[in-house]
Formats: sequence, structure tokens, C-alpha cells
Amino acid sequence: MARSRFDEQLATLHSELIQMGAMCEEVIAYAAKALTTGEREWVEKIDRLSGEIDQMERTIETLCLKLLLQQQPVAKDLRQISAALKMITDLERIGDQAADIGEIVSFLDKRPGEDCGVILQMAQAAIGMVTESIDAYVKQDLKIAAAAIDHDDVVDDYFFRAKSSLINMIAAQPEEGGYALDLLMIAKYFERIGDHGVNIAQWVVFSITGTHEEVMG
Repeated sequence: MARSRFDEQLATLHSELIQMGAMCEEVIAYAAKALTTGEREWVEKIDRLSGEIDQMERTIETLCLKLLLQQQPVAKDLRQISAALKMITDLERIGDQAADIGEIVSFLDKRPGEDCGVILQMAQAAIGMVTESIDAYVKQDLKIAAAAIDHDDVVDDYFFRAKSSLINMIAAQPEEGGYALDLLMIAKYFERIGDHGVNIAQWVVFSITGTHEEVMG
């Protein structure tokens, strides 16, 4: 396999990762929209896109294996391909967790999440983390990767604020306990999406430096 052909396929890998990242950004946005509207159509869009993300994971995995098998990659190539294989696992899980959010929303009886402004802010911050992480991978930029990792503190802060607000809701309105717990579970899924964003950024750092430090609990 000629090096030029290898480089072309590596560029294809980058393109596919960008597309998968964009799909994950979109599915997170759909989850936020489902939460605010309570409409079934957004849940259906989440389910459909989550399935497409699963397929994209398989497509990229196949491409990575071809790159590994058809030419003995140099160390930097090997790190990028190995990182991509790890990143797509986290991206696929983001799709799964968006689907989990959609499932909870479908049980809220079309009640919009009017009490979840902070949760929606979490969703936007999580989208930003995915965007930064993929951008950092393609540009091989440690500063962008570090910014994505740092933004996890923002998502965590939103989660603790949401958790505190919902606990107060349960104390003040015990009859709303079930609704508040559903919102808390949704907030936890968005917080986990942020954790996956951190994982992706950490694998970007590995692809550049060869060092991986896992901090996700």
C-alpha cells in the first residue's frame, strides 16, 4: 500500500470522524429539544440518529482496521488510528445516552421541561466539548483538547446546580417527586455525555503525545 494511498485513507478517517462528531452534536441538540417540547417527533429523531451513529462507528472501525493491516504505520499514524478506535466508542455511547434521555422524555406525558434551564445549558456545554474534541483531533492541537477537558468543570457545575434545584423541588412539592427524579436522571445522562467528551479529548492528547491519562470515573 503506497504511502500516498495511506494518507488518503487517513484523511478519509478524519472526515468520517468529523461527520460522526457532528451527528453526536446533533443528537445532543435533539435530546435538549425533546426535553423542552415533550414532543414525540424529537424522540423519534433521536432514535433514528442514534442508529446512524451506531452504523458510523462500525464504518470507522472497519476503516481503522484496514489502515492497520494494509501498511505498517509509523508511531504517529498508529497513535492516531488507535485514538480514533477509542474515540468512536465514546461517540457511540453519546448517541446511546441521548436515546436514553429520549426514552425518559417519552414517559413525561408531553410535559415540557420548564424546570430544567440549567440542564439545557449542560446540553449546550456538552455539544461544545464534542465539537472541540473532534476539532482538536483533526488539527492535532493540544490547546483545543485541553479546552475541551477544562469545559467538563462547567458541565459538572451545571449538574450540581440542577441536582440542588431538583432536590429543593422534591422537598417543597413531594407530589412532583417522580417528575423531579426523571429530570435528575436526564441531567445525569448529560453529565455523562460531558465525561465522554473528556475521554475523547484525552485520546486526542494520546494521539499527539503518546500519553493517556484517564480521569473519568
